[in-house]
Amino acid sequence: MIKTLYEQDYGLWAEQMADLIAAGRFGELDIENLVEEVRDLSKRERDRLLSSLRLIVHHFLKWDYQPQRRSRSWQGTIQRERANILLYLEDSPSLKRYLTDEYVSQVYEIGRLDAIIETDLDMPVVCGYSIADVLERDVNLI
Repeated sequence: MIKTLYEQDYGLWAEQMADLIAAGRFGELDIENLVEEVRDLSKRERDRLLSSLRLIVHHFLKWDYQPQRRSRSWQGTIQRERANILLYLEDSPSLKRYLTDEYVSQVYEIGRLDAIIETDLDMPVVCGYSIADVLERDVNLI
């Protein structure tokens, strides 16, 4: 099997594709791999947003089930990920479609497992958080 430049050196391939586009040499483009890469761009943006939702849920679980261990670090993580979500939405407003209770429930499963591993505590199987909680719930240290 002969490896293509795309398989051998992704960085060089990407630079060459950009150069060909800039030069208007569209007939020389690796269309098949370009289409795949463009599709992956939207998935990466979605995954970044969902990762932020998951991290917030993970830290909410620790916050709620280990109140004696609440820290500025947990609070900071929640605030940072909320700020990241705003930045992602600024760049890609269409990502708003993922800010639903359904997606919070989906990321909850992984966030729950992360929290269980980290705390060695049992956590509820059913998600008790809404998208409003994830985006707005107060997490101030008392």
